[in-house]
Amino acid sequence: MTEGQPILSARGLVKRYGRVVALDHADFDLMPNEILGVIGDNGAGKSTLIKALAGAVAPEQGEIRLDGQPVHFRSPMEARAVGIETVYQDLALSPALSIADNLFLGRERRKAGVLGKVFRTLDRTAMQNEARQHLNALGLLTIQSITQAVETLSGGQRQGVAVVRATAFGSRVIIMDEPTAALGVKESRKVLELMLDVKTKRGLPIVLISHNMPHVFEVADRIHIHRLGKRIAILNPKEFSMSDAVAIMTGAQEPPVTH
Repeated sequence: MTEGQPILSARGLVKRYGRVVALDHADFDLMPNEILGVIGDNGAGKSTLIKALAGAVAPEQGEIRLDGQPVHFRSPMEARAVGIETVYQDLALSPALSIADNLFLGRERRKAGVLGKVFRTLDRTAMQNEARQHLNALGLLTIQSITQAVETLSGGQRQGVAVVRATAFGSRVIIMDEPTAALGVKESRKVLELMLDVKTKRGLPIVLISHNMPHVFEVADRIHIHRLGKRIAILNPKEFSMSDAVAIMTGAQEPPVTH
């Protein structure tokens, strides 16, 4: 990947649901080692855009590129296989399973030799040790035991587990959909700190979809504004105010001429 080239990009994405045009020749660019905020009013099409990038939706037209190479995801598993991890708003955790089991759900480690190959015995010790390392790396030391059920955790701790799962296996891109929507002030602060840690310590680019403007302006390096199914502007949060962003997002203000 050459300097200045997006790690993940899309051009001309089109997706219709009957007569509703969710994506209208939408473009997207995520640069290496950045947090890109994605904002837009309800119904703007930003969720469909993110689902297309994460493999959950197949666009009818357009192209998605990863590291400059065209990709065609037919499922989220295919996107995960190339290093794109998504933290969904509902977290997609299994409450009754332990923290370690949730981290490795669908990617379980098996014991070496006959036990793993023939009897498919899980290597729980290895999974628990690795899970503990990932949690410690992001400062989630308040979790008492790696074997405790996710349903015993606070909302912020659950969000942390979902973020750790994404960062543990996401080798190229992490997408976070409304990560602080259901959290309190203290828990939201922890998630924002986790995002900045992931960017700093792992060097992973993050896509943050959020309605919370202060959060977006606090952590984002650039802001992608989505309106009527397409990208209409990219803002530098240091050069534009939250009021500017809202006005452009709602159509009350013309977007800047250049992206």
